[in-house]
Amino acid sequence: MTAQASQLTSAQEPAAVSPAAPVIRVEGLQAFYGAQQVLFDVDLTVMPGEIMVVMGGSGSGKSTLLRHLVGLSRPAAGRVELLGLDITRARSMEMLALRRKIGVAFQGGALFSSMNVLDNIMLPLREHARLDRKTMEIMARLKLEVVNLAGADALMPSELSGGMLKRAAVARAIIMDPTLLFFDEPSAGLDPTVSSALDDLILKLREAMNMTMVVVTHELESAFKIADRITILDQGRILLVDDVAGVRRSDNPRIQNLLNRRSEETEVDAQAYLQRLTGETPTPPAATNETPEAS
Repeated sequence: MTAQASQLTSAQEPAAVSPAAPVIRVEGLQAFYGAQQVLFDVDLTVMPGEIMVVMGGSGSGKSTLLRHLVGLSRPAAGRVELLGLDITRARSMEMLALRRKIGVAFQGGALFSSMNVLDNIMLPLREHARLDRKTMEIMARLKLEVVNLAGADALMPSELSGGMLKRAAVARAIIMDPTLLFFDEPSAGLDPTVSSALDDLILKLREAMNMTMVVVTHELESAFKIADRITILDQGRILLVDDVAGVRRSDNPRIQNLLNRRSEETEVDAQAYLQRLTGETPTPPAATNETPEAS
């Protein structure tokens, strides 16, 4: 290999990650929607082989954090590092190489309605790999076997049940054998039996393919079943990062309200109320006194 080719390859490929190094490192992440700040100095690490569950109430910043983790949004401040690559500063070719190593299972499946299941699953291969169609079909059917959808390759997305749609989305997310896999509300809208089967699939994939996973969910039972650690977001700030036992033990009232599904009495702040009425920039909420735990 020539020196020029070597430099090109190293510029396009994410750096090799040490087994002891975090697969994901987030430092001081801030995000805004217009003038409204939605993430405040978020720090987070995810280790190799770990299943990190992200939880929080509606509007807590879960989906916004996920969008920044997968590179769909750029932060206003801070850095996001995936597999050793700072994606806040990465070049387009570096991001292209990185995306071959990550998979995303979107909440609604995000399958193309005009394509059957097999063609939907093959889509990443068609975009990123130079393979003949027969080889891609075999690889796609193998992944359908993994997610227990054998024989569904000719079906259209409209012919799939909710659980089948979720599993087809997972099959497409893992078609490139990613190192890092993201799930957005994988159990949303599913009945308890199907939801439990999907949790089992997530655990099986981690074991069989040695993946690191980030799962955004509001389903407590699912989170406690699959998580190695749980990150709890509240009003754009991390309240706690801990294992399941540590989360259950927390005496933070906001965490306990989330775990016990208790509604919160919201005090009306006169100044904030006036700012909303006049369209002024709201004052950021006060930081929590509880320090996130890192393990």
